[in-house]
Amino acid sequence: MAGGKLTPRQKMINLMYLIFIAMLAMNMSKEVLQAFGLMDKKLVKANEAATQRNEKAYKDLSLKAIEQKEKYADEKEKADKIKELSASYFEYIENLKNDMKATVDDPTDYETMDKGTYLDDLFFKGDDGKYTEGGQEFLDRMNTYSSEISSILGKGFPNLANDVKERFSTAKVKDREGLERFWLDYNYKGFPLVASLTKLTQIQADVKTTESEVLSAMLQGQLSSDVSMNNYNAILIPKTPVTLQGANFQGKIVLGRYDATLKPKEVIINGKKITNIKDGGAVLDFPAGNVGEHEIKGKFIFMENGKPVEIPIKQTYNVVAKPSDAVISADKMNVVYRGVTNPMTISVPGVADNAVQAYAPGLKKVKGVGKYVMNPGKGREVIIKVNANLPDGTPVQSSKKFRIRDIPAPVAAVRGEFGMIKMPKSTLQKATISSVLPDFVFDLKIQTNGFSVKVPGQPTVIVKGNKFNAAAIRVLNKARRGDAVIIFDLKQKLIGNSGYYLKNASPVNVEITN
Repeated sequence: MAGGKLTPRQKMINLMYLIFIAMLAMNMSKEVLQAFGLMDKKLVKANEAATQRNEKAYKDLSLKAIEQKEKYADEKEKADKIKELSASYFEYIENLKNDMKATVDDPTDYETMDKGTYLDDLFFKGDDGKYTEGGQEFLDRMNTYSSEISSILGKGFPNLANDVKERFSTAKVKDREGLERFWLDYNYKGFPLVASLTKLTQIQADVKTTESEVLSAMLQGQLSSDVSMNNYNAILIPKTPVTLQGANFQGKIVLGRYDATLKPKEVIINGKKITNIKDGGAVLDFPAGNVGEHEIKGKFIFMENGKPVEIPIKQTYNVVAKPSDAVISADKMNVVYRGVTNPMTISVPGVADNAVQAYAPGLKKVKGVGKYVMNPGKGREVIIKVNANLPDGTPVQSSKKFRIRDIPAPVAAVRGEFGMIKMPKSTLQKATISSVLPDFVFDLKIQTNGFSVKVPGQPTVIVKGNKFNAAAIRVLNKARRGDAVIIFDLKQKLIGNSGYYLKNASPVNVEITN
């Protein structure tokens, strides 16, 4: 266009073309600069919101570490270190951004932030691939943050540690032509000031995301509905089914989850403070008293969210005489369950099995010495009466009261796993949905005929059968990594006793891993 002999008219035309192209480039540049500025503004607001959420999570974890030191002390210590490292690195980036903004008259006028000379001078010595002290510090700060956070997470959170390393990686990258370039050159050399500013704000967003993911991982499985003290039941576990007159009663009271790390602030039994706490339970050892039924009353006291929470204790135990009284005990439990055939052993010491007769609604003799089965009906308790004759012909009459309980509520499960679980969407689509009875003394079979699925941001889908249908798969495909898919409202039936109505199953939460 500029070569050869040109007429004055042709030179004028060429000059106009150059001016036109320059104007197009200028307009495009302004639009791009505005876009980067607006993106930076949104990221800053998002970081402010993330800071508030993370601060609340830190406070919640600190409170739990005070209330349940054995359960949360290690997580609290790690979280404090991560908080300190994150705050220091975030502040370093913020100071660098402030220095960059100071080079322009108005940091909100993004169209004037088109030069990249500030970071070029701060980071790079020239075109020889060497960095200034400021450039090397920038790389070192990012690498140090990544390595120290990953070290704190350690073997306990390997996937999260790998995510952090990848998120803050400064390894070489390939450009659009497939050529390898140093990370710092590729991301910051020659870029407009506003573009580099936005990238730095994104690093701050990555820091906030890292804090959030770490806190979430440490508290995973400890949802408020699971850890609330109101969800625990006090259970009396005698050391032996029967306590003889004149002997000490031995046993302990534990919480239903049998969590050895869960320590109460105080335990009061029959007006006295119990100090012997073992495996999450209060160990009891006191004189059993006279023959008959005795009541144990008291309370567990826990601290939750800075306030005391009391769990009442009200249980009974029986003392029988030796050898004139019958010894009656359930083979598997200290209660009988409605809807289940309960095996029982009934005998009188020193009396032959054929000389013992036992009576109660739903009680039936089966094959075996002292063996019975109990199928309780309505009501909350059943009394078993026993008649026998001692070898000398003396008649013996005895009775025992048993509490009748319903089968506990099952929990929803995916591939037999329940609570808070993780799996890919592809696995969940094919998985069988069922319900189970964890730690229940009977091995019961439950048939699942339907369930509901809730994906965050999507409508609830009702499914017939025990596998995902097409509609459920469609909404599941919209779930993102980290989303918690809830499976609930199971339609279920007890196999072998279809007339018994099971309680509603607790939901299962599935965290999507990809």
